[in-house]
Amino acid sequence: MNSFHIRLGVEVAAALRDRLPVVALESTIVSHGLPRPDNLRVAREIEQAVRAAGAVPATIGMVGGQLVVGLDDAELTRLATVDGVSKLSVRDLAIAAAAGADGATTVAATSAVAAAAGIGVFATGGLGGVHREAATTFDESADLGTLARTPIAVVCAGVKSILDVGATLERLETLGVAVVGYRTRRFPGFYLTDAGFDLDWSVDSPEQVADVLAARDAHGVHGGGLIVANPLPADEQLDPALHDRTLAEGLALLERDGVTGKAVTPYLLAHFHSATEGASLAVNVRIILRNADLAARIAVAAAGRAAA
Repeated sequence: MNSFHIRLGVEVAAALRDRLPVVALESTIVSHGLPRPDNLRVAREIEQAVRAAGAVPATIGMVGGQLVVGLDDAELTRLATVDGVSKLSVRDLAIAAAAGADGATTVAATSAVAAAAGIGVFATGGLGGVHREAATTFDESADLGTLARTPIAVVCAGVKSILDVGATLERLETLGVAVVGYRTRRFPGFYLTDAGFDLDWSVDSPEQVADVLAARDAHGVHGGGLIVANPLPADEQLDPALHDRTLAEGLALLERDGVTGKAVTPYLLAHFHSATEGASLAVNVRIILRNADLAARIAVAAAGRAAA
């Protein structure tokens, strides 16, 4: 019988015990965000980027109904290669565990599980957010509500540009989720360096992010997340004209095919991959590798501050 306890990978358990820097990583990018066979190769590269910057990677997912923080390579391979892997948000975790499912955790689920395991830094590509037709569909990612109540730092390239970026920033403000730009006062738009919105705050180093986290913990007032928005350099972004054209085409296809709910994001990302002939995939990979590196350096700085 499954005990339903969260299982820590051997390396992650040792790192947490010894208060070494650990970075949480999601598994949805492995099972649903990238095409095979690139997904497994990139998943390993993400973990290696964390290691190269001095931290321990903790990829989170569900294998046979058990939540695992720190998937081993066999488990990672399973989630990357088998069919029928469920996409799990926080609300799905208990149901999927009882069903004995294989599951990939979203940003929301990864954040919640990481915080429960004692991990304070998480690297992803782009956040979910408010969808473009939310005024009529009420379609808003669970990422936002989860980050409002989860004390974790999320390093990302903003929210996915296929969403309503302005509305997402308004919701983050309402929910009390802190947002800082990393060496920028402009909010990035995933594939794009600049999504067209100003930020109130910026930080210039991993040590400054560690100071923010330390201040939050010492105050004991704000229990929510911190978004560290890390834009791609302008010369590494997707060509803006190509982006806008591809997005318009994708939105029209969404309406034509009646795609809704959690299927919207993977549908549009797949369209971007196809329509840009792989250019968007290359950008996506650059995003997550840069974020994994920065998250690891933040985790190292936070661990060093705590030990001082």
